[in-house]
Amino acid sequence: MMELLHYNFEPLRQDGEFILYRGLPQSQTGESLSSTLALSPVMERPAPGSLRKIEHEFSLKEDLDPAWAVRPLALTQDQGRTMLLLEDPGGEPLDQLLKEPMELQQLLRIAIGLAAALNQLHRRGLIHKDLKPSNVLVNAATGQVWLMGFAIALRLPRERQPLEPPELIAGTLAYMAPEQTGRMNRSIDSRTDLYALGVTLYEMLTGVLPFTAADPMEVVHCHIARPPVPPAERRKGIPAAVSAIIMKLLAKAAEERYQTAAGLERDVAEHLEGAGLERLRGQLFRHLAARDPREVRDDAVDDRIFHRMPLTLSLSPFERGEGTLLPHLSLTPRAGRGPG
Repeated sequence: MMELLHYNFEPLRQDGEFILYRGLPQSQTGESLSSTLALSPVMERPAPGSLRKIEHEFSLKEDLDPAWAVRPLALTQDQGRTMLLLEDPGGEPLDQLLKEPMELQQLLRIAIGLAAALNQLHRRGLIHKDLKPSNVLVNAATGQVWLMGFAIALRLPRERQPLEPPELIAGTLAYMAPEQTGRMNRSIDSRTDLYALGVTLYEMLTGVLPFTAADPMEVVHCHIARPPVPPAERRKGIPAAVSAIIMKLLAKAAEERYQTAAGLERDVAEHLEGAGLERLRGQLFRHLAARDPREVRDDAVDDRIFHRMPLTLSLSPFERGEGTLLPHLSLTPRAGRGPG
């Protein structure tokens, strides 16, 4: 068992029920120790439900992979308080990076990581049910992400949410899919997490939640019936394709969202790749202009660097069950001109 006395614990984040600490090894121990995370109830005498959530998260230990999730290590007691010790992959809670709207390229990298992590979670037959920025660790430099906060995750593929007052519904109201509110005759499944991911990406991109209200019932009504303002209308410069991806995730009916996290990952990756190619073309154009401005034409970069096969955009058909939105990049020769 890990000796907690060998660590200095500092709060990393806190909500109304739990505190997440990061424990750093004390230098004077002389031992080679790794940092660790610790989750503990806020209350000194927590409700039985809070303890059950910690125990449930620990029970998922063997289902979670450290490549994309923060894995539980042990349940322990510290000065009479139950604590869940977890591996520390590094990074910071995503909500701490949202002081202002996120730069687009960074958002796309993180979105790919989130979609990939959700895909792995769903392939293991688990539904998170409480995906939100504070339940994600992010390496801001690389975009790598790790999911955490599995206290109410489901092993079952589907669950019917009972009708309860908003303040008693398990999960976080601001990120909750319509079917999770219990006000719709629908079951919860993996697409419920995709809605929560849509809310998260919306907040990352615009700096605000798609719906805000003082009254919890009004928030529920927004999720069920009110369309969000498209991100492209909230913030200038957001590409229409990125805005459309997020709006698809926020569809009220699960059938109208992405059907899998893999489909979302593919679309975001293609947009990031396309944005990178466009930046490369711009850099090459400026390089040619600096060398010999007389030779620079609109098609100079295509002809001289891409062998006269300029990039064009063609809209792919919707994939069965995926509904991909992004135009796909393809290389097609300009009519009447060949390489060389």
